[in-house]
Amino acid sequence: MFKIIIIDGYIDEPTCLGVPPYISPYPRYITGSILKQDKNNRIYYYTIDQIRQKNDLSFLTKNNLIILIAGTLVPGRYLAGYPISPYEIKKFLENILVKKILVGPAAKHGFGMQGGQKTYNPALLKDIFDLIITGDPEIVIKNFLENNLKTKHINISEKRKNAHTIKEYANLGSQIVKQHPYYPDYIIAEIETYRGCPRTITGGCSFCSEPSKGLPDFRPINDIVEEIQNLYKQGLRHFRLGNQPCIFSYQSIDAGKIEFPRPNPEALEELFSKIRKVTPELKTLHIDNANPGVIARYPIEAEEIAKTIVKYHTSGDVAAMGIESADPIVIKHNNLKATPEESLKAIKLINKIGSKRGNNGMPELLPGLNFVFGLEGETKNTYFLNYEFLKQILDENLLLRRINLRQVIPIPNTKMYKTGNKLINKHKNLFKKFKNQVKENIERPMLEKILPQATIVKNVYTEKHDGKLTFARQLGSYPLLIGIPGVYNLKQFMDVKIVDYGYRSITAIPYPIDINIVQRETIDAIPGIGKKRTIRILANRPFKTKDDFLKVFDDPIVAKDVLDFLSVSN
Repeated sequence: MFKIIIIDGYIDEPTCLGVPPYISPYPRYITGSILKQDKNNRIYYYTIDQIRQKNDLSFLTKNNLIILIAGTLVPGRYLAGYPISPYEIKKFLENILVKKILVGPAAKHGFGMQGGQKTYNPALLKDIFDLIITGDPEIVIKNFLENNLKTKHINISEKRKNAHTIKEYANLGSQIVKQHPYYPDYIIAEIETYRGCPRTITGGCSFCSEPSKGLPDFRPINDIVEEIQNLYKQGLRHFRLGNQPCIFSYQSIDAGKIEFPRPNPEALEELFSKIRKVTPELKTLHIDNANPGVIARYPIEAEEIAKTIVKYHTSGDVAAMGIESADPIVIKHNNLKATPEESLKAIKLINKIGSKRGNNGMPELLPGLNFVFGLEGETKNTYFLNYEFLKQILDENLLLRRINLRQVIPIPNTKMYKTGNKLINKHKNLFKKFKNQVKENIERPMLEKILPQATIVKNVYTEKHDGKLTFARQLGSYPLLIGIPGVYNLKQFMDVKIVDYGYRSITAIPYPIDINIVQRETIDAIPGIGKKRTIRILANRPFKTKDDFLKVFDDPIVAKDVLDFLSVSN
């Protein structure tokens, strides 16, 4: 029997997210492999944020093995946690005299610390770890335990035979979610449907690590459903089918034979319907990646799949599309997925099926666009073409939930690794100017279209205070950041009403609110009130009736509009 600590340093890959509130498959599969080796093994799971909060790490030395999951290849902005850095690894683990293993994208490709820089080589950490696993952690770790923690004869690059072989590990490992600090209310399980990319046939996108995983290896439908059922039995209610390069390509016909295989609507219908049958009280079911090239080439099948997603999912969902660039030269040089015309077709199709507002206040399903800068062939004209593409989307009244603008991280064994950050350095000012343009002229107007003022957004979870502002988000794919004026209790769900807009966030107030007890900052944020009326309201509280409240206003029309945002307790 071994005592093993799993430290989740958080991962962010092109097809997998494991930053809170997400928990990736890594800790679950690894837990399953440890229990498969010996059901009596004792496993302790910690997030890196929990480790950061501890003054004394001596408890780590009382174990036989430490497994660190780490690595970001597409780093973003995070609210509920931040991935571990190489510096922190040295700080926390260098002097811990216990067997240690590094797994995840950091072990395979290095640490992508920020856009525009090459990855940090994991070999620089080799003195800290006994094994840096480049294969499938669950397979190598099981062999390591069976070999009594001896590194000799261990193949660190060994991989699973096929997607079906992880079924038992996934089911056994579901119990580890109970040790997550956000369990059970604020944790989303990232679910793998398949790995590998159909476009591996042609090399895939120049910057992407997915082709290194080979051609698609689909998990059987019942394996996925059984894993979700086990996680549901453990108490989870939030799930995302995000761990794949394109959900529309799951179980696609001729995958592995052609670059853009025909989608399989029947498989998606079976998958989603079975998931809903085993999760009767499910609260979130979302997707992530969608290939615009597939959607544009097969509009009939893609529309059928989009309807299936909307039928069974929960609203506020996002189909993240890797557009990367609207410049034909960049597209050609980097073997990107779709032309601007094809991307626009895909955006229109998703809008057609998913733009209707759902029961949580958000549209059912909207596209999210990812753009990558610093790619081969990029010129000043690239920025012009990208902006014109986004402007066209806005002008045609199409909706986008998310526009992600990032600089490429040159990853080893990709075409872009040779190019490095040459173009990123050259176009640094262009990129900065472009981001500001998009924020001011595209993102804010888009938010106003998606969520008109006074829209009610349900079940947002309060996560963080910043002065007299409370930040909250819904659970799901790329949730909108909501700033709530006032200091409200954290780790609670509430409904809010939209009052104002930022560039990538909105301002909202709790709904309904009682004017007799609500905080000053919240009152001040209600449209039409302002500082002077706030002072009068505070001076005249409590109000017994709505008529009493109306009397403190100098403008009865404004007063009636304000009443839409609040209630008056008796």
